[in-house]
Amino acid sequence: MAKQSYQVFDITLSRRTQVSPSLVRFTFTGSDVSRMATYAPDQRIKLFFPIGSGSLDALFGCVEGEPDDWYAAYRALPEALRPPMRTYTIRELRAERGEVDVEFVLHGDTGPASSWAMRAQPGDRLAMTAPVADVESAGVGYEWKPPRGVKRILVVADETALPAAAGILEELAVRADRPQVEALIEVPLGDDTQTLPSTAKVSWLPRDATPGCAHGGRLLRAVRDIDLRAEVASLGGKPESVDANADVHEEPGDELLWEAATADDGAPFYAWIAAESKVALGIRRYLVNECGLPKRYVSSMGYWREGKVLG
Repeated sequence: MAKQSYQVFDITLSRRTQVSPSLVRFTFTGSDVSRMATYAPDQRIKLFFPIGSGSLDALFGCVEGEPDDWYAAYRALPEALRPPMRTYTIRELRAERGEVDVEFVLHGDTGPASSWAMRAQPGDRLAMTAPVADVESAGVGYEWKPPRGVKRILVVADETALPAAAGILEELAVRADRPQVEALIEVPLGDDTQTLPSTAKVSWLPRDATPGCAHGGRLLRAVRDIDLRAEVASLGGKPESVDANADVHEEPGDELLWEAATADDGAPFYAWIAAESKVALGIRRYLVNECGLPKRYVSSMGYWREGKVLG
């Protein structure tokens, strides 16, 4: 039987770095991190947070017994021993040094991940599922797949997708055939802005600059201010229907908008959108229904859903 492309890694926090008031970077180490892989700036992973004593040991014990299906083994754990699981993005992997960075948004004691992040100190232990480098399989767990030769790219992100968006802009900055890149990034505070590659036009949209602004409100308005007439005209674009139900893709434990682009390498335009699920869907509807961009040029991901706890 073929090996799994993902495995559960035993990791320990070695450093915490405050990137901005709302964002903290955690650097993890582990004996097997050198075997970890990442395939794109938006590489998805799962982190498991301890509940009481022994929950992580129970997790590692059960997945060793079921190496071909870690998720089934995890779900089979008694609820009292099943560590809460949340989805994150690898910010940077330095496999040769056995280090991996993951960034968290701090939003108080609102759940196991944020509560852990508020108090985490070097030496704290977690578990992580991530791709394995020595398994012969196609890369999985990411949606950043811009067409070769694309001329214009739009990146839209809220703070939960900022680590992935920052990695995307860093990757684009070193491309020999640099496309025209525009990034819209909504964050909680003006002090959450970062220095990102200057090859892209980056618009920071802090919510505290607009009192009473709902999450995603500034993103939706900023997308509507972008002129896409030339791209739509060149494509002969006609509005398509984006159905809310059709665009919901369910992964284990998730109920989120998840619709990946399918554009071929001749596509002149590509949009990567990651934010709260309803916000991402609203932006997708605007680009496809109102602007007339083909669905296949737009990747839309709900990184979280307001009012729901998701794994």
